[in-house]
Amino acid sequence: MARKLESHRGSMPLRELLESKEIKALASFDVRDLDALLRFTPRRYVVPAPLRSLREVHEGEEVSAVVTVESVRDRAMRSRRGFILEVTVGDGTDQLPLTFFLPKQFQVEWHRSRLPRGATILVRGTVGYDSYRKALQITHPDYEPVEDTPAGCAHALRPRPIYPLKKNIAQRTMHSAIAKGLEYAGLLSRPVPDEVLDRRGLVPLEEAVRLIHTPATVEDTRRGLAHLRFEEAFVLQAIFAQRRAQDQRTPAPSLTADGPLQDLFDERLPFTLTAGQREIGAELNERIGRDHPTSVLLQGDVGSGKTVIALRAMLRAVDSGHQAALLAPTEVLAEQHFRTITTLLGDLAGAGRLDGHAQATKVRLLTGSQRTVGRRETLLDVTSGEAGIVVGTHALLTESVEFAALGLVVIDEQHRFGVDHRRRLRAKGPAGMSPHVVVMTATPIPRTAALATVGDLDVLTLRESPGLRAGVTSFVVHEKLPAWEQRMWERAGEEIAAGRQVFVVCPRIDEDEAVPLPPYLADEATAAALEPPRGVLQTAERLAARPELAGARIGVLHGRLAGEEKQQIMEQMASGQIDLLVSTTVIEVGVDVPNASTMIVLDAERFGVSQLHQLRGRVGRGEHAGIAFFDTTAVPGADHSQHLEAIAQAPDGFALAELDLRRRGAGDLVGEEQSGLQRTLRHLDVLRDAKAIEQAREDAFAVVATDPDLGAHPALTGAIAARLRDADPDVERS
Repeated sequence: MARKLESHRGSMPLRELLESKEIKALASFDVRDLDALLRFTPRRYVVPAPLRSLREVHEGEEVSAVVTVESVRDRAMRSRRGFILEVTVGDGTDQLPLTFFLPKQFQVEWHRSRLPRGATILVRGTVGYDSYRKALQITHPDYEPVEDTPAGCAHALRPRPIYPLKKNIAQRTMHSAIAKGLEYAGLLSRPVPDEVLDRRGLVPLEEAVRLIHTPATVEDTRRGLAHLRFEEAFVLQAIFAQRRAQDQRTPAPSLTADGPLQDLFDERLPFTLTAGQREIGAELNERIGRDHPTSVLLQGDVGSGKTVIALRAMLRAVDSGHQAALLAPTEVLAEQHFRTITTLLGDLAGAGRLDGHAQATKVRLLTGSQRTVGRRETLLDVTSGEAGIVVGTHALLTESVEFAALGLVVIDEQHRFGVDHRRRLRAKGPAGMSPHVVVMTATPIPRTAALATVGDLDVLTLRESPGLRAGVTSFVVHEKLPAWEQRMWERAGEEIAAGRQVFVVCPRIDEDEAVPLPPYLADEATAAALEPPRGVLQTAERLAARPELAGARIGVLHGRLAGEEKQQIMEQMASGQIDLLVSTTVIEVGVDVPNASTMIVLDAERFGVSQLHQLRGRVGRGEHAGIAFFDTTAVPGADHSQHLEAIAQAPDGFALAELDLRRRGAGDLVGEEQSGLQRTLRHLDVLRDAKAIEQAREDAFAVVATDPDLGAHPALTGAIAARLRDADPDVERS
């Protein structure tokens, strides 16, 4: 038997250890082997109150006491079915009744069997008051046999693990399963090398799981959990280290040319690049000039000028004889980028046209809704290499798109794309080479979160803004204070009357459709307290009837519209033909209407931190100061109201990053989905465990540097494979 179990080291199926009831309970948490079982940590611990004598207790106190059972009696309840079991206990200083209300006779017998007269027990519970007897009592206490010795009392007062439960699962089932698993703790897979544990002062894994599940003190739980947190960080950083190591072995086109397009573009810019833009641009040029693929996260707040930096790098790729692709998450944003790039380039984007510059290249747009003729022409230019720059949506990822010499990929709003998207674009490089990848985000990531979430990327941070925008002031508007709401619409009308434009954003298109609550609102109490979310279609009708907006030209934009309709509406908004645009979050990123001065987000509590920050970044982009209203049906002062106030008061994306991280989570760190901390992180908190993450990164990179394929570390290899499967069954290296 021992040999059979040893052969299962790290992956022993639970059917060889547990009863069917226990297996079923754990399967509901996707716990199916020994490794997962003993790493399934308690949700919390109950720490008993210090020992007291019965003479010292008072009503409302949480107490623990070593007592002797003096009498036990039961009787049927008069007003309903069931029984009352009364157990009188004493400790030599006083007596106290323990009272149980039990619906079934077998429950009475079960307690009687555990509470014989003369038994010494440790009892824990809250002292209450029996108004009928006018005396103190403890109702439904916890109790267990105990030796009335210092060692016995210390054991009884140990922290008690409380495990997560689902329907029809009892704590005793979880405790029983864990206890059986602990007998085989020596067979756990150990991905962290012993020398690393010793260097970091961490206990071995076998001891760690015992400290977690059977602690003697609160400090034991901390020591045990410290191992699992470090282990998780170590495995994650090993994934990133292997990706870096593979990048070092993969050839990439060296993009080193200095002109002519880059110089001609700089001459045409209607503004002067900031020192920060030049510095970050130089760092980016150095990285894409290497002969192995670079992976860079370019982060900067809304309006910091990331697009210009990325475009200069794309021109460097074209000057070097290669192509560049810009991938955007939506058609609206892709079309916006296409217009921005062609406008900034002017005649430099006119290759093949009479008005094109002699050194010009072609800029092409590729989206899923393009008509067949236009798509065919674009694909031909991409395949032949005529198109130096290609802007598109997920359509760029399809097998039918073949690049002649793709040297650089820029991905906008990286939180919308995952590792698998980057992998598919990298596979489109020329002749066995991998293109360089730059991913951009306007939702900055704190340093330790970046190490844990995008550790395979070099992070370049653009902190200053070009100073060309008037900026935005944000306010929370509570609809339960009607005067505030009225003033919000009056202000919108005043802005329109002054010749400026307004965005109104709703959580859904149509109020007849069901919309699930965001994860951070998904509980029954919260749902009951909120009004149903507004829809674009009905909101546009209601706004047309508001006297404050009389005469305003109102447009509607949402995802059900055809691509050409969306483009036409955005062109009308950009040209000033629409005064107020009611939209979904399709305008969340990249939309540039300098004349728009007001953003109103209805049901703002239903949007995430980064969404609200992106939305308010759509206004105040020109000479007129912007104003953003976060309209909510939440009660003033309630949790969601306070959360919105914190967002409104934060001056920039850097101040919001930590708030977003705490509320929304760090995302699926190595897979495709990019939200929800618990999807990938089980034990780590990227803010609390900053030191552990940095130490694990140092150690994991050192291990991979000496053993890139991890041939001497099979347990680590297995843990990496398991983590990648958990993140995304189809994930591959980016």
